[in-house]
Amino acid sequence: MIVEAAGDFRLDDEDATSALGAALAGALRVGEALCLTGPLGAGKSTLARALIRALTTPTEDVPSPTFTLVQFYEGEGLSVAHFDLYRLTSADEAYEIGLDEALEDGAALIEWPERLEGRLPPDRLDIEITIEGEGRRARLTPNGAWEGRGFEFRS
Repeated sequence: MIVEAAGDFRLDDEDATSALGAALAGALRVGEALCLTGPLGAGKSTLARALIRALTTPTEDVPSPTFTLVQFYEGEGLSVAHFDLYRLTSADEAYEIGLDEALEDGAALIEWPERLEGRLPPDRLDIEITIEGEGRRARLTPNGAWEGRGFEFRS
């Protein structure tokens, strides 16, 4: 089923979070970003890992880039850079480690995008994940090229 990339999505478990990530992989294009916000343990890395594996291979090693700050992946038809900006002290640092270049050549997954201090990529899907009991809720807010876009998703 095609659903609009906007609004709230109930994620009952880790598999549902992974399914959303994999589904979004099919809609992501060169020059675009997915910006993931939420508290520690909300599922940002789970969603990112599923998206990257959907673009590359199901067994792709996808470590959290918490200490490396960025990991690059070559997918079939789309390269993706996974940024974890938690440890940055300024927005300039994200651009120094290659955010602009990543968007020129492919797409970007950005955890902790609030560290960009308002210098977010214009064509992005903001995904806020919150913890609700045993499950999660993902709120998708499209910006730029994402506005009005749908994606294939079976919840």
